[in-house]
Amino acid sequence: MKDLIIVESPTKANTIKNFLGNKYNVIASKGHIRDLPKYTFGIKIENGEFIPEYTIDTAHKGIVATLKKYAKEAKQVYIATDEDREGEAIGYHIAEAIGKDPNKLPRIVFHEITQTAIEDSLKNPRHLDMDRVNAQQARRLLDRIVGYRLSPLISSKIQRGLSAGRVQSSALKIIVDREKEILNFKPTIYYIIESTIKKKKISIEAELTEFQGAKIEKLSIQQEKRANLIVSTLQKDSFQVLDIETKRRKTATPPPFMTSTLQQSASSKLGFSPSRTMKVAQSLYEGVMTHKGSMGVITYMRTDSLNIAKVAQEEARKLIAKTCGKEYVPQKPKIYATKAKGAQEAHEAIRPTLMDFTPQVAAKYLKGDELKLYTLIYQRFLASQMTDADFELQNVWIASENARLKVSGRKLVFDGFYRILGNEDKDKILPDFDLKENVMLEQCSAKKQQTEPPARYSEASLIKTLELLGIGRPSTYAPTISLLTSRTYIEIEKKQIKPQEVAFKVVELLEQHFEEIVDSKFTAHLEEKLDEIAESKQDWQKLLREFYEPFIQKVSTGKTQIQSQKIAIPIGESCPLCGKELVRRNGRFGEFVGCSGYPKCKFVKKDTSASVNETEEEFGVCEKCGKPMVKKHGRNGEFLACSGYPDCKNTKSLQDSQKSAPQVLSDVKCPKCGGDIVERMGRHGKFYGCSKYPQCKFIANIKPTNRRCPKCNALMGERTLRKKPILECLECKERIEIN
Repeated sequence: MKDLIIVESPTKANTIKNFLGNKYNVIASKGHIRDLPKYTFGIKIENGEFIPEYTIDTAHKGIVATLKKYAKEAKQVYIATDEDREGEAIGYHIAEAIGKDPNKLPRIVFHEITQTAIEDSLKNPRHLDMDRVNAQQARRLLDRIVGYRLSPLISSKIQRGLSAGRVQSSALKIIVDREKEILNFKPTIYYIIESTIKKKKISIEAELTEFQGAKIEKLSIQQEKRANLIVSTLQKDSFQVLDIETKRRKTATPPPFMTSTLQQSASSKLGFSPSRTMKVAQSLYEGVMTHKGSMGVITYMRTDSLNIAKVAQEEARKLIAKTCGKEYVPQKPKIYATKAKGAQEAHEAIRPTLMDFTPQVAAKYLKGDELKLYTLIYQRFLASQMTDADFELQNVWIASENARLKVSGRKLVFDGFYRILGNEDKDKILPDFDLKENVMLEQCSAKKQQTEPPARYSEASLIKTLELLGIGRPSTYAPTISLLTSRTYIEIEKKQIKPQEVAFKVVELLEQHFEEIVDSKFTAHLEEKLDEIAESKQDWQKLLREFYEPFIQKVSTGKTQIQSQKIAIPIGESCPLCGKELVRRNGRFGEFVGCSGYPKCKFVKKDTSASVNETEEEFGVCEKCGKPMVKKHGRNGEFLACSGYPDCKNTKSLQDSQKSAPQVLSDVKCPKCGGDIVERMGRHGKFYGCSKYPQCKFIANIKPTNRRCPKCNALMGERTLRKKPILECLECKERIEIN
């Protein structure tokens, strides 16, 4: 008779099975097997108690039957779901679904899926933590209450298909508020004084810090007349060295990753979205093939803790001493404290589980995104256990009768953790100066500038803001951004989050009538209350009551008092079904004409306001049947369709009809066939291909040039790397800086 271990993921189950052999059956629940129903409220409220009406969805009924069968035959059943509140709640629902007492089943936890960790957890089981379960239940019920009671109200007042949520709406307000700052921004004109001095035939930039006894800061000079006066005065002055300062400064090692910082770094360095990062991290945690067999190669990736196991620290320190030298190992292991509100310090930071599974070794087993993210995690953890970087800073003050200039230099004395992470900042070493030495001002000019509006949030900076404000938890960041995108509240353009018009309307309505839902302090306070439930300091039913009663009263009042923002313009016709007036409205797929008696009467009229002649003149004729092409609205926006539908079903993109002919690169020929290379647009943006496609399938993602690669003689293309133009080989990826 075998013992049964129940986990969430099939990959995780296979990895653990490899370690334990035939002693145990390891079965995956495939996530949540029990949840609130999809299409009904699912919460019964009796005598001030909130009773969730959990159901098992159709997709999981077969899994539950399998779990029941193995549980009945097993000598012992272990719950081995993830070590967080959600994992605790999943374990509770598994126990309920298979008919076992949640308070009696042994619960095993581990931060990494390695043989040692699994075997240790089996020796030290605990029971399900019902405080954590209740904290997760409270979160789930709060989100259901807001979603099911507030979303229909917003849809009825603004636009069908909209939704609101406890964390989602707070995040949306942050995005909208930033956009309002940008729209209301008024630039300030100011001037900067650019100057250089010359020393030993070297031109050195000098910063003006003081003029005629007044400190010079960024916006100090706002009149052109004053800027010109400063320049003319400096050009006449004689300068000499007033003071020389040399000091040492250390740059501290960065901490290892937790969920939010991993998502931020993966976004900025790898271009990964938060959801993509978490998907890849999940596979690295659950198990991949390594030189030691299949196993998890990183610790649990949903964490807000910076704790590190002592064993892992010692392994890292030994590896650093061996590969870099003893001088790179600090006297004491580095310990970090998280600044995140309510961090679960029992967890560990995200780190590799095998220090000998280096990125170089991993390259033989991991591919694509997995290798990129693993390398990022591995190097960051190793760097976190190294010595600080040491810089020598040089400041030289040069003065005249009217002004003071500052010349700064920097030299990396000891690279420390930069040995692993690299240092992009180049040394700027100053020549030797002597006190009271005369110095020549080589050049001086005034440059006009203006202040810039605040930047839109990127996914990384939004996650950082949510974390600082205490909104949501590690597991909620990526789903929140994905939800806002799928609801078309936001668009992500060039890595920047841009709110759509409907987002402003929703936030405005919520600010006026449900201010607590979009108030970041209120949302963060609720998170703290949920933490208190998990720590047995707060009753979860009391929290739900305190939130529900005033909230539901506002919803009830809003149904009659909130004015509808839906625009309905009468068109002077009557509905052929019920006789009421037909009106023109805006829907989720664009403008349409429908009955003013909706929802009782659902008549919708095809809009024929544009004449065929106008349509034909603007959009041409169908190349298949010769009938006029007309503009229509669909799920993905506007498109062109044949007016002969349904006999002719020809359609094409509206954008395609308005595009000009492909641009030909006149000075470059296709390296495969000698044909022209043309610039095209595809689903992933601009690319370059041969004009003889499909006969010739040459393609390049960067603009080809006539320059040849010094290594393989293939064509090189132009691109920008870290704001610098470079040439990159289209074949071997050799790079050359453009002078």
